[in-house]
Amino acid sequence: HVQLVESGGGSALAGGSVRLSCAASGYTFNTYSWFRQAPGQEREAVAAWYRMSSRGYVADSFEGRFAVSQDAASRALYLQMNDLKVEDTGMYYCASGMVRSGRWESPDEYGYWGQGTQVTVS
Repeated sequence: HVQLVESGGGSALAGGSVRLSCAASGYTFNTYSWFRQAPGQEREAVAAWYRMSSRGYVADSFEGRFAVSQDAASRALYLQMNDLKVEDTGMYYCASGMVRSGRWESPDEYGYWGQGTQVTVS
């Protein structure tokens, strides 16, 4: 039984930092990622961690401010968000799946999603 549970969201001031966590259980996939969905907008990729290469990727929109990491043993996924902007506001989802190379930004590649954690920046 695959389960992804996000935590760490809340309210933050612009310029501040937030660290999101995603507890993963069940089957181990090759990729664990973060997506964001703002009100009235489509879900967009934020960052991903490929387990085989132990390498993280951050979408261009967030490069330089966000960082992704994963604890190899527990598979807990983290998203460090720095220099927050008001437009970073949204629901942040953790996702996992057997993602094809170069396809981590496509939501269709993921079979499992958490319930999300809200981040509000003001």
